[in-house]
Amino acid sequence: MSSESSGGNAVVSKSAPFDGESDKVSAIREEYRRVLGKTEGMQRGFTSGTCALAASKAALLLLTGELSPEDEEETVEVVLKKNIRLVLPVFKLELENGQASVSIIKDSGDDDDVCHAKEFSASLSWSDKPGIEIRGGRGVGKATRPGLPVKPGEWAVNPGPRKMINDNLSPLIPAGKGLEIVLSVPEGEGLARQTWNPRIGIEGGISIIGTSGVIEPRSASAYKASIALVAKSRKALGENNLYITPGYVGDGFYQKQFSLVEDEILRFGDHAGFALNQGPSKGFKHVHLAAHIGKMSKIAAGLFNTHCKTGDARLETVAALAGAAGADREQIRTILEMKMAEEAVSFLQDARLEETFELMALRTEQRIKALWQKDYDTLPELHLYILDLEGNLLGTNFPGGNK
Repeated sequence: MSSESSGGNAVVSKSAPFDGESDKVSAIREEYRRVLGKTEGMQRGFTSGTCALAASKAALLLLTGELSPEDEEETVEVVLKKNIRLVLPVFKLELENGQASVSIIKDSGDDDDVCHAKEFSASLSWSDKPGIEIRGGRGVGKATRPGLPVKPGEWAVNPGPRKMINDNLSPLIPAGKGLEIVLSVPEGEGLARQTWNPRIGIEGGISIIGTSGVIEPRSASAYKASIALVAKSRKALGENNLYITPGYVGDGFYQKQFSLVEDEILRFGDHAGFALNQGPSKGFKHVHLAAHIGKMSKIAAGLFNTHCKTGDARLETVAALAGAAGADREQIRTILEMKMAEEAVSFLQDARLEETFELMALRTEQRIKALWQKDYDTLPELHLYILDLEGNLLGTNFPGGNK
């Protein structure tokens, strides 16, 4: 639901200093890039959530007097997941009438991101209400429909960035005080039109996202090489079960339901077919695939690269399977008029058409086995878990629970 997952047109050279920056700021950038590192020769970057965190923390330090609005070249240190510490340059430090504002320039590394080199800002003021209230400002979108990480009517600031902001800022807030934070992206409304946001129900701007705070650059060959390496290493440890998922929803499901840790889970992004083929090619006995309904409906339609540029048959798939489960013509039309497959979850549940999810799992199983049978004689046992965006189980290909 953001530029970081939907591609775009980054126009600034990733490795060179940003236009007009001093040697000091360029040196700071080189250092945090060193900390972030590269994957398969491609530079990692930081997410919109990290931008929001850095601008917010710098604004808080401006309020407390630890940063000065007189200095045009300040820095702020932030702590991301896995204790990654970045020192980032900030600018436009302003303090007036008890309100502090700070901006930061997003560095997406070698990822193709429409928000690369764009300005993100945060404005802070003290509050008598304990805790941290986070709102969106100019260029930050709002959710307008269910099925997203935030509820309809809420600002599109995802749980991951909210947690990072709370974790970094809460220890710095004096007792008895709270904070009001307004996040803004000056060019956000225009940038959002180049992302999936308008189609999925985020209106008015971009989303502030990022579960880890770090952007892994999109490189199909590099990504596939990493997938193969992870699968190979799991097999080398004597594992017979391969647990794969597109991303964080399946991650959470596996960790909760199977007590797995991150290193035991293979995340494949959009490369579903390549990841699935690691099962028979590496000799695994069992392949587990956990994915939210949006991804699983694409695989059920035979789309083994789930990127939006490859194709989209989500709603058509859900509608057809709902029809097979007993939906009438009006219900099928309603599903086809939706914007996202996730919207259909509550609709199908309310209509008592939950069989749709089981049929989707069985159809997905047929597609995957057909894919495998093209190249492999010995096939793993397949375990499918269709999830909603909160990680709740909707359907499986083994409804009896004996697989």
